[in-house]
Amino acid sequence: MRKFELMVLAVIAGIAAISPAAHAEGEQVITVPGFADFLAVDGKTVWATNKGRVEQWSRHGKIAEVAMDHPCGAMTIAHGALWVADCEKGTLNRIDIRTAKLTAAIPTGIANPKGELNVVAGDGSIWVASDDKGMIARVDPVSNSVTASVTVDPGTWYLAFGHGSLWAVSASQQSLQRIDPKTNTVAGKTALGKEPGFLAAGEGAVWVQEQGDGTVARIEPASGELTGRIKVGDNLKWGDIDIGGGKVWLRTTDDQVFVVINAKTLAIEQRMGKAAGSGALRYTRPGLWTSAHDEHTLSWWPKSMLKPKLRH
Repeated sequence: MRKFELMVLAVIAGIAAISPAAHAEGEQVITVPGFADFLAVDGKTVWATNKGRVEQWSRHGKIAEVAMDHPCGAMTIAHGALWVADCEKGTLNRIDIRTAKLTAAIPTGIANPKGELNVVAGDGSIWVASDDKGMIARVDPVSNSVTASVTVDPGTWYLAFGHGSLWAVSASQQSLQRIDPKTNTVAGKTALGKEPGFLAAGEGAVWVQEQGDGTVARIEPASGELTGRIKVGDNLKWGDIDIGGGKVWLRTTDDQVFVVINAKTLAIEQRMGKAAGSGALRYTRPGLWTSAHDEHTLSWWPKSMLKPKLRH
């Protein structure tokens, strides 16, 4: 049977998992058995980590899955592959996004086996925090091998790439570190608030969840200066962050599903959905994907919903 026919059958089989009606706010809700958590967007589809597997979903149902011991942390798509950490094996795994086949398992080590970490792409490489004592592995996607190890603060788990640099956060040291990919060394540091976590680099700044303070910090990338904070709630634990369309998109655990922040004014423009426990989110121009692993769902929020409400 040809690949196209297999994909059609997989989509048909997955349609039964789609909730028959959207929630009150208007999002499309897809039931995903297991523990759907971290997300990576692949065109009109989305990859999600799950218990013992990574799955590819569209708005019409599940397309593919790849067995793994313990996929963990935020993933990235680059060089025709999905890159995802395996917290059980201590490897960085490469999955061909066309065939949904595991093509490499690179022994990098994983800094946080509990799974709060990022895999990111930038400067022709893939990066993953590899040792809790303070190490980031730089992986060459051509040879599937570690080509450099970057010494960073202990407890560095969270990464982002943007503005020509790799950015790394240590929750225990409360630091944001700018890493120069030309030298593989830390070129600057910024002090952060309590329990900093996931971050994103773009829309003119680096944005960091200060999970213990319930704030998002804005850092100017050239100087490393902290130029603003947005108070979102009592805390921002176990959420996620993304940027795009002039906004900062923040997956929260308390009070709502996610928050939309204007990247220029730092104003909170929208609070969307009822609280659904922990999960992830990823922005696309047509809309937003969110996960809620405690409710066993993925949700699609169309662009038409993601506009500030006019006040009269």
